[in-house]
Amino acid sequence: MKSNSILAAVIGALAIVIFAVILANAYKYKYRINNTINVTGNAKKDFESDIVKWSASFNRKSMDLSAASEQLKQDRDLVRQFLEQQGVKPKEIIFNAVNINREFSYHSDGQGNSYNTFTGYNLSQNVSVESTDLDKVDNASREISTLISQGIELSSNSPNYYYSKLEDLKLELISQASENAKQRASNIATEAGSSLGDLIKADLGIFQITGQNDNEEYSYGGAFNTTARNKTANITVKTSYTAK
Repeated sequence: MKSNSILAAVIGALAIVIFAVILANAYKYKYRINNTINVTGNAKKDFESDIVKWSASFNRKSMDLSAASEQLKQDRDLVRQFLEQQGVKPKEIIFNAVNINREFSYHSDGQGNSYNTFTGYNLSQNVSVESTDLDKVDNASREISTLISQGIELSSNSPNYYYSKLEDLKLELISQASENAKQRASNIATEAGSSLGDLIKADLGIFQITGQNDNEEYSYGGAFNTTARNKTANITVKTSYTAK
């Protein structure tokens, strides 16, 4: 009986200690949550693209497929010659496969019957350029319309600009935004008469790339501007710190 009483006393004492530990941890957690500093850090950087991509299309139409093909080949040679004269390297010029479409004209007679008439073959081809020499491609894209005066039915697209070191830039901005958030949290803690504690949580915001000085709005899913040669990258980091 005496040993049973001792065992019961020991178990009771252990239960009290465990309850005290749980209660203390719960209080510490509540205190920690109630003494949290939530801040958003920001970082941005202006940069210039180092890759340009540009494309154009041209076409020829004829009742005879061989004639249309020969005319398109002559146009292709003129386009290639023009681009090389502008300083674009031959290896940077890519011609896609030729698209062939049979075209028809649709009619209806006085009795409401419909029929169609073959009007010829329409052959089209796309040319694209990817280069690190932005100035030469920019100039070529602006001047290529002069080929129209030589009888080429050509449609030119606007150049698109990209950056080859985008991942390095993103990591750099994440580091800067995190440091900015920590500095803001430290300032808040100092103004409140306390000191900055541990980092509890950090959430990465959306990476945004916009054109410089064009009032482009940020997108919920992240903006990725390709039309501006000069761009601005922006990122935010939401953090939570404890205050001592």
